Amino acid sequence: METSTLRSRVENLFGYINEKYNLTPPDVFYGDPRVSDWPFMNNLTSILSIVFLYLLMVKLGPVFMAKRSPMNVTYLLVAYNFAMVIWSFCMCLELVIVLAKSNQSLLCRPVKTDVEIGLREARLGWWCFMSKIAELLDTVFFIVRKKNNQLSFLHVYHHSSMVLICWYFIKYLPGGEKLYNGGINSFVHVIMYTYYGLSAMGPHYQKYIWWKRYLTQFQICQFVCISLRCIGTFFYGPCEYPKWTNVGTLLYVFSNLLLFLNFYIKSYKSKSILSSHSASKSTAKKSE
Repeated sequence: METSTLRSRVENLFGYINEKYNLTPPDVFYGDPRVSDWPFMNNLTSILSIVFLYLLMVKLGPVFMAKRSPMNVTYLLVAYNFAMVIWSFCMCLELVIVLAKSNQSLLCRPVKTDVEIGLREARLGWWCFMSKIAELLDTVFFIVRKKNNQLSFLHVYHHSSMVLICWYFIKYLPGGEKLYNGGINSFVHVIMYTYYGLSAMGPHYQKYIWWKRYLTQFQICQFVCISLRCIGTFFYGPCEYPKWTNVGTLLYVFSNLLLFLNFYIKSYKSKSILSSHSASKSTAKKSE
């Protein structure tokens, strides 16, 4: 009798939590029927193949280039970076238009499956996903230019995982609440690829990219903003968008935040300490 009562209470507790926070995952077999015939949305095999080939390229690419001279891809690299600037800007602009045409809370934006604006949101999400596949070319350019020091765990982890995560959300939850995260990321990428484009144009343009350090800070701020939003939306009353996605997103974003902070500290804080130490030694020698 006591066991039955305890089980009933536990079931009631989980039922209450699920009802309040909408923790039920989406259909893990079929996904959203609106996107089922879109490129890469039919099944998981194609996208897993892309990620597998990407990781294989990261492993074998430097070996292939080991005895070869770095390729001169300056013009192609400049064109690619500024094409990504335009792509990211267009996604930001489209998000603003979508938000202006819909009247929903910033903390609760369920997926709309029965109205035209919902399909427009899904298309925007799909273009965000496609941009993540295109961004794998970042790694290709590093490899052919023999910039192997750029092939860090942070770089490979971020690029490969973003493809999978974006695919998942477009397959099962296209549009809705996670569009905000995509919008923040696209805005950051407008600035980021502008920097990369100017950097690729050669030493004459170095004076225009003095703000590299602030770019990394901006990327870190991006993860902080998305994390705060995930926390806010999780505790924001009833919402038809699954609350569990906020937990998953928060964990993923936190992993990126730690990696970017580690990169920032190693790249800038360590250099500042070394510079200060060198300056102190130089001053001491002059005073002798």
